[in-house]
Amino acid sequence: MEKIPYKIYLNESEMPTAWYNVRSDMKKKPAPLLNPGTHQPMGADELAPVFCEELIRQELDNDTPYFQIPDEILSFYKMYRPSPLVRAYCLEEKLQTPAKIYYKFEGNNTSGSHKLNSAIAQAYYAKKQGLKGVTTETGAGQWGTALSMACAYLGLDCKVYMVKVSYEQKPFRREVMRTYGASVTPSPSMETEVGRRILAAHPGTTGSLGCAISEAVEAATTREGYRYVLGSVLNQVLLHQSIIGLETKTALDKYGIKPDMIIGCAGGGSNLGGLISPFMGEKLRGEADYRIIAVEPASCPSFTRGRFAYDFCDTGMVCPLAKMYTLGADFIPAPNHAGGLRYHGMSPILSELYDEGLMEAVSVPQTKVFEAAEQFARTEGILPAPESAHAIRVAIDEAMRCKETGEEKTIVFGLTGTGYFDMVAYEKFHDGKMDDYIPTDEDLEVGFSKLPKVD
Repeated sequence: MEKIPYKIYLNESEMPTAWYNVRSDMKKKPAPLLNPGTHQPMGADELAPVFCEELIRQELDNDTPYFQIPDEILSFYKMYRPSPLVRAYCLEEKLQTPAKIYYKFEGNNTSGSHKLNSAIAQAYYAKKQGLKGVTTETGAGQWGTALSMACAYLGLDCKVYMVKVSYEQKPFRREVMRTYGASVTPSPSMETEVGRRILAAHPGTTGSLGCAISEAVEAATTREGYRYVLGSVLNQVLLHQSIIGLETKTALDKYGIKPDMIIGCAGGGSNLGGLISPFMGEKLRGEADYRIIAVEPASCPSFTRGRFAYDFCDTGMVCPLAKMYTLGADFIPAPNHAGGLRYHGMSPILSELYDEGLMEAVSVPQTKVFEAAEQFARTEGILPAPESAHAIRVAIDEAMRCKETGEEKTIVFGLTGTGYFDMVAYEKFHDGKMDDYIPTDEDLEVGFSKLPKVD
């Protein structure tokens, strides 16, 4: 058999033309969003003041298998897609493992991550609706960067609330957003009522994605011609990100490769959900089986130590209730350096799949993650984002198990983006100033005690 090339590229003609909706193959659908006041399922009319009309339709549709990608979005995708599937030959050699390791590289665009796949879609539908602009939150800054790029391309205003600790740790990411015309505010801030309330309750807080979401939603709903857009968690986002998994599967099928395990980092669930979607679809239909592993930080362990329950999507408790694995909307994690993995909850789709035992989850400490990031950078030549390095950590661990057992397993993981704006984190790791804070059971119980009571 011919040697698999280092990089498997698809032709433009092989690029997916429709997003895949994994919910269509789920026998047990994700639980609906609930009105926080009535605890009744929310329909399109109730969601309309917050989200764009077409995105609401995608959010609520559990049955349509495929959504055609509009030509305008496909044209934008072609600036940086299809993205390569890379065989990690150098890493395999360094590890001396019989495992075959592949990674889907999503960092080959200016935003530096997979987030652009959904940013352009959400901005497109906002523009098509005739809106003036959009508001959002961002953790590490990848989502805010991607959305600012998409809005600049389409001529929309973009207002970003950036988690305060990331705003301070990643000034260059902030400046990229401003270069693309976005206004960026550290969250929580004094700009919004909910921000002022959070600051009063938590003086000196470093913020969280839950805080920033609250501010962004308030900003959208109090400005005429604006809507809120989100970079993860929601069904619509996982739908758009399915292009990652569809391309990955097409590239693997091209060479007759069947993965044994698929690994992705998990914060809210956008890249993991997108990567695994077609493989999970096969698993749900009984056509194939895969071991699917979600990797999260030990400092924010939504899957591995959270509760599967209805909870607010934001710290300010102004958003709908979602049934998900959660640490509680009031949970503010330690300021770890994987800013995109600091959300208190997990996608309702992934939460349902995890609860049914269709996928696994592991949590890993921060210093072990950066050890893997450094090893990957030295062998494969790409400096990975701290978020991506969580998947790298477990991919290496699984490859070393193969070395111990002699099994020739095929591992696929998602390299969600690059870490060139995360050098403060690498500096702290190299200087021995990085810690491995892990919340105690008592810490987590504080968040669990405030979960809303839903019948």
